[in-house]
Amino acid sequence: MTEAPSPNSPTPQEGAAVLDAVEAHHRRFNVFPSEAAYVAVTLWDAHTHLLDCFESTPRIAFLSPEPGSGKTRALEIIETLTPRPMLTTDVSPAALFRSVSDPEARPTMLFDEIDTTFGPKAAGNEDLRGLINSGHRRSGVVLRCVGDGSTQTVQPFPVYAALAMGGLGDLPDTIMSRSVIVRMRRRAPNEKVQPYRERIHKPEGHVLRDRLAAWASTVRDQLHDAWPELPDGISDRPADVWEPLIAVADAAGGHWPERARAACVQLVTASKANDKGSIGIRLLADLRDVFAGAERLLSAELLSKLAELDDAPWADLDGKPITARALARMLGDYVTADNDPIKPRNIKTGPKSSAKGYYAADLADAWLRYCPPRSQESATPATAATAQVRALFPVADTPPVADTHPLPAPEPALTATSLP
Repeated sequence: MTEAPSPNSPTPQEGAAVLDAVEAHHRRFNVFPSEAAYVAVTLWDAHTHLLDCFESTPRIAFLSPEPGSGKTRALEIIETLTPRPMLTTDVSPAALFRSVSDPEARPTMLFDEIDTTFGPKAAGNEDLRGLINSGHRRSGVVLRCVGDGSTQTVQPFPVYAALAMGGLGDLPDTIMSRSVIVRMRRRAPNEKVQPYRERIHKPEGHVLRDRLAAWASTVRDQLHDAWPELPDGISDRPADVWEPLIAVADAAGGHWPERARAACVQLVTASKANDKGSIGIRLLADLRDVFAGAERLLSAELLSKLAELDDAPWADLDGKPITARALARMLGDYVTADNDPIKPRNIKTGPKSSAKGYYAADLADAWLRYCPPRSQESATPATAATAQVRALFPVADTPPVADTHPLPAPEPALTATSLP
């Protein structure tokens, strides 16, 4: 193996080799759930050295249903590879604001056990959530009063900073949508990693950190004006998240541009599949299944069918089955194609009798806007009204899967004395 170029004289072409070495370093100590995850984490490490080149910085979240899944170890390895890392398990909004408000000494924030801050037993922490969300964009600021007594003035302070997180369960939707999500799991018996020893391996990570920083200095100017081509279907918030990572991959060259785009599609698709959405969106999706081609259904029948759905909350909503009043209240937040609130209407049940119920045509616009497309297998024959509804939901294409590349050849173990 040829000796790595000196950080004092890096070349742009070294980028692919540096990223290969960083990925190999992660593979020594981390077991991630997919090839796409290794690609994303490696690119995220590199982008922390180039924050000022981008309009936004993606958060990266290592989440798992159970402890002991490697989340903390992932953050510990990232700590060795990123500039000015600050690893914590607890931080107040004031402390985080003061830590990131100086652009010249801006840290890479590594927030472990974040479920204790935003989990179901936490108190919400809206100030901290707002600060994390604002710091996603380079233009993000928080407003603080500066001065004494009545002479105070409102002054904006920058809060743009890279943030990696680890925790159990999920995070607030606003943070999830700004993040690359890596769903961690416990290692299987056949998945082996090296024991991590900070005294030995942290200096090795620092060697790679310095190589990343040196390479970043050679591509900084070109990345300031980079507009990478994103995969088809990647837009809006996912585009904000992935654009910096794909720009880094393009600058590195080699197999990284191809791998980055494949990983982007795979992880964005996976995040959508795991997105539980709000309780309102869950209700709309379940109603679409319950209608199953019917033009209209009575409220009583809807409530009965909702309660029978497996793995659904409607049989035990706040300790009791969903009621007609609760159904009407929740659907009233959405509107029909004519921009009128969705509400129950009278449906004739006999020559002189009627009961409250809902029409599929009233729900069609909300289904289109908020529910995922229906698969071909779930499509059913429909009346004229539901044929219109079904036409709104084209069959989703099968997404491409991230390419699997052979593991880069491991580099010789690095030590502190190996520093160039």
